[in-house]
Amino acid sequence: MMVDYVESFLIVVLEMLCCRIFYEIFAEKSAVGNKIKDFLSLSLLIFIPFFSSVLLKDYLVFKMIVLVIEVSVIMRLTYDLTYIKSLILTLLYDGLLYIVDFGCYLLSRTIFKSIDGIDDMNSLMGVLLILAGKTILFLVIMIVKKGVGNYTKAQLKDNVWLRIIIFPIFTLCMTSAMILILGKPEMYNNNFLFFIIAFGLSAMNIFVFYLINDILKGEARIREEQIFRLQMENQTKMYYSISENLDKQRQKSHEYKNKILCIESLIQKQKYEDLKIYLGNICDELQHEQDIIQTNHVIVDAILNTKHSEMVEKNIVFVFKINDLSNIKLSDEDIVVLLSNLLNNAIEACEKCESKKQIKLKFVSENDGIVISVRNTYEGSLTIEDGKFQTTKAEPDNHGIGIKNVINVVQKNGGSYVIRPNEEEFFFSIIIPNTE
Repeated sequence: MMVDYVESFLIVVLEMLCCRIFYEIFAEKSAVGNKIKDFLSLSLLIFIPFFSSVLLKDYLVFKMIVLVIEVSVIMRLTYDLTYIKSLILTLLYDGLLYIVDFGCYLLSRTIFKSIDGIDDMNSLMGVLLILAGKTILFLVIMIVKKGVGNYTKAQLKDNVWLRIIIFPIFTLCMTSAMILILGKPEMYNNNFLFFIIAFGLSAMNIFVFYLINDILKGEARIREEQIFRLQMENQTKMYYSISENLDKQRQKSHEYKNKILCIESLIQKQKYEDLKIYLGNICDELQHEQDIIQTNHVIVDAILNTKHSEMVEKNIVFVFKINDLSNIKLSDEDIVVLLSNLLNNAIEACEKCESKKQIKLKFVSENDGIVISVRNTYEGSLTIEDGKFQTTKAEPDNHGIGIKNVINVVQKNGGSYVIRPNEEEFFFSIIIPNTE
């Protein structure tokens, strides 16, 4: 009796490990690097289904429903996805599991029908057959991962997942019905018929994964187009700003020439009192110049001065720490993506604040790389969905794309980032090492 429990436990371990591999094709863990949480979730994923299987072994349909619910909840807590997506992924996995097990069973009865004990799942032959089924299940999951793994970063909406749910539910129902019918003595000679049905169900599930693959490809293309469009919009705005700043510089150069001529004329005429007043007026004008931020980098200066002017208009306090950025190795395009997205998000968050509106920026070049951090006040509560901070923007997709662009630039340049909000401030910090 104890040996049977040990065998059942080891089989559950194999099934749940395959389940985790299957989930990781479509979702990311919610706590990457947290080994304790990862161990606890794996333990729950193994022990809870095991005890449920033992307690409900005489109630096949009810046991299946309970196991689907248990695995869906545990996986929802482990991975960044909604309950609906978790439920559908569990059903897809169970569909694969049952169809592989049933196919192996039918195949063994057809090919090895002369071997004693092949129908007894508690015998050594039965256990070996089950282990062979788990091996085939693992290979099938690897094939699925190879086929759709490149596109699973695209986020499918819940309504798309709901359209897919009918396939695994139908597979589970048909497999359960065949298992119940196959146990009757009068059905022993119909192995080939059941094998054809099982093969058809397998083909249908393969079609489902091809369908998911095509949908994910389409979502990935749409996402890439959105990212490209948003990048172009941000870069166009910044380039217009840079062009305006250059025009202003030309105008100032012309004005300064005229002012120098005027100063020279006042000196020649020895009108020193008028000269004093005139120089005082020039100093007042210089104090009100908008381009108060100078980093020795024309792109950074253009962006920061433009955003500073916008913050002044919106009554947002802007505190910044910068140094000489003339030698930073980031491309102009990457600088535009980083600064424009981070500061745009911070400005929009501060606009919603009724009291304290403050943005703090640190952009410094150090010996080992550059540091960019933005800290802004916000009001209200942050919503976390799929493990990510959600926005209250009218166009939330653009917000997600903006943050994704920032992360892509950081990763492309071998950097790292931290997102750490508290009750009053949202903090986004980036470190990009020198490439030399």
